[in-house]
Amino acid sequence: MVKKEFPTIHFYDQDFVDIYEQTWAWVRDYWYEPMDGTEEDPFGVRFFADPDSDRINQFDAIFSTFFLVYSNRMYPVAHQLDGFYNRQEPDGAIRSDYDLATGEPIFFKDNPQGVAPPLFAWAEYNMFHKVGNKKRIKEIMPILERYYTWLEDSFKDETGMYHVPLRATGMVNAPREDAYYPVDFNTQQALNCAHMAQLGHILNDKDIEFRYRRQYFSLKTRINQQMWDEEDGFYYDLDKEQNRVKVKTVASFWTLLTDIPNEIRSSRMIGHLKDPDGFGTENPFPTVAVSEPTFSENGEGYRGSVFPPYTFMIIKGLEKQHQWELARECSIRHLYYMLDTLHPEGSKRGNVYEAYRPTRDGKAKWTGHPEFPREMHLPFVGLSTITLMIENVVGLAVSLPRKTVRWVVPTLEIMGIENLNLRRNTITILSQKSGRGWEIRHESEKLYYFTLELLDQNKEKTLPIPSGKCSMLVDKL
Repeated sequence: MVKKEFPTIHFYDQDFVDIYEQTWAWVRDYWYEPMDGTEEDPFGVRFFADPDSDRINQFDAIFSTFFLVYSNRMYPVAHQLDGFYNRQEPDGAIRSDYDLATGEPIFFKDNPQGVAPPLFAWAEYNMFHKVGNKKRIKEIMPILERYYTWLEDSFKDETGMYHVPLRATGMVNAPREDAYYPVDFNTQQALNCAHMAQLGHILNDKDIEFRYRRQYFSLKTRINQQMWDEEDGFYYDLDKEQNRVKVKTVASFWTLLTDIPNEIRSSRMIGHLKDPDGFGTENPFPTVAVSEPTFSENGEGYRGSVFPPYTFMIIKGLEKQHQWELARECSIRHLYYMLDTLHPEGSKRGNVYEAYRPTRDGKAKWTGHPEFPREMHLPFVGLSTITLMIENVVGLAVSLPRKTVRWVVPTLEIMGIENLNLRRNTITILSQKSGRGWEIRHESEKLYYFTLELLDQNKEKTLPIPSGKCSMLVDKL
């Protein structure tokens, strides 16, 4: 049943295929259904949420869109964000958490305004390329603009930087107590501006595009001038006096995704990701550098645990810096650690978790928090088992509006995807060894453009793929 409804993955390690297919089977149990449009239902849309939870969380909902776009339209991915847009307040505010029963915002003592990482525009831009709905961009742009204005009016001060409480970053117990201007939130707002400009470009609205591009460069300049430490080769949080708080956390790597560093700084940041005393643990990437005194091999919440959203974010940042091989290697290593807890040795029952240990097998721990890590927290798990599997292990990048599929392959292996739905087109791409050498088989209902990039052979070729079945010999490219 799963194979008919969702894209099928082909990969030489069957365990990877199994966990991918198992995740789609789990997803079915995670849908919050509206109460038949009655007044008692505060959201009025179907969306994906933990069945044991009494709330919907913005960070979870945004990240879940990155794998639900591959559901072959079985699940209404846009509803993940519409549930929040429907609750927007007159001043533009959208809160981090809402009660599932009442639809009322949930506030926290240490985050009194309920602000969350501003990632809506990033998710919408990704959804546009996977789903291709331009009309939606026009509809949601006023919502995103009001939200941006609320963030600017509420959290930006005279320095031009954003000040939010630590809880707003999501990294609740990270050793960042002195952070007043968090590096991740400021960088996420730069990412927000960059994608708002891109959405403006899609709409051919030069005013929106120029306005947000200018805001992006303004924030980028401040982050580079104030948060970069030349001696350490790292971006840091700032305290209230705008001094750098020299604690190395995973928060700094949002800069790679946002194109904040130049090439030299980028290579130094990537060096920290490879360093076993930094973030280069066997299970990539811990929330705190191994060299920090607060680092724990057990994770202790955000003091060393490996959380799939942060690993996903870094891998997307490595892609942005054209580090394809490292991105793939880290994806595979991370997935092996998830497989270890799903298929433990002996008679123990396996599971997948919200967070993992960085240097040893097993789930993370947090003293005094028996509820951590959450089992089967699919908004995080699906990022690794579905999105990283398709985009980084197999290596496919899809843009529906451009009618393009790009396949970045470090080395040729038997792998591919079958039955990937691209709106009015369904495609299959498989590489296999034949008597004539390596060939790539295609099956498609409509024409699209296929780019093959073979990293080990330094080859790249773009070809139009006609409807029907065809194959190409790699040696002939």
